[in-house]
Amino acid sequence: MPQKNRTREDYLGRKFVITREFTAPRDLVFRAWTDARHLAQWWGPRGFTNPICDWDPAPGNAIHVVMRAANGTDYPMGGEFREIAAPERLVFTSGALDENGKLLFEFLHTVTFAERKSGTLLTIRSEVIKTTPDANKYIGGFEAGMTQSLVRLEEYLAAAGSR
Repeated sequence: MPQKNRTREDYLGRKFVITREFTAPRDLVFRAWTDARHLAQWWGPRGFTNPICDWDPAPGNAIHVVMRAANGTDYPMGGEFREIAAPERLVFTSGALDENGKLLFEFLHTVTFAERKSGTLLTIRSEVIKTTPDANKYIGGFEAGMTQSLVRLEEYLAAAGSR
């Protein structure tokens, strides 16, 4: 079925699980997810920057990130931190914002960081908890976008380890 014909109910409750192993210490991977200076360097699909990255992990703190595409288009997102258990677990909500600053959809993300002999196993469990009819174009690209972000994170961690 073509993406444009989907209704908002198609994604509500949908769960995604993405895992990736990094050859970097768990503390470093956790810091890359919880320090705005690090996160701004790798968050978003390839070619994106983050000129605004308000990301201060503490329960109840708001998230505001503006991802900028190579063509200059801004994609603002918002959310809220729910739980931080350093260096093992990070729980937060996030979603794209419309032109009025309202959430088009909301994911609940649980990110876990497991130590491995070779580095860190990262697992992202994401569930769509709110959606609107305009959300499908974003939610449909979630896995691809997050996978590209994790490739960028891997490159960032490799560069950080060589410094």
